[in-house]
Amino acid sequence: MTDKIDHGKDCTCGCQDGKDEDMKITLEFEDDEKVVVEPLFIFNLDGKDYIALVPEDEESEDVYLYLYHELADEEFEFLDIEDDEEFERVCSEFERIIEESEGAEE
Repeated sequence: MTDKIDHGKDCTCGCQDGKDEDMKITLEFEDDEKVVVEPLFIFNLDGKDYIALVPEDEESEDVYLYLYHELADEEFEFLDIEDDEEFERVCSEFERIIEESEGAEE
């Protein structure tokens, strides 16, 4: 991942330790489409963790947002955000974090 966002010392996304720098994950959708993604960052909203994933294809502007659960050491799962209101709140928080990050870079 080329543009890693630094969220500070309390961030749980791994941006502080560099371990997730080259992590690749293959998402497989119901229509058998597969997309290789990289974690952008993990963020907390209303006591839940969410993950933002971006395709490794740098030309794509897609972002995939999922509910994120750590299961055990280095094991995790992504869950679909099925509630429309929750999804809207997650999208708004993601956009706020991106805008805040871009503002800090200027």
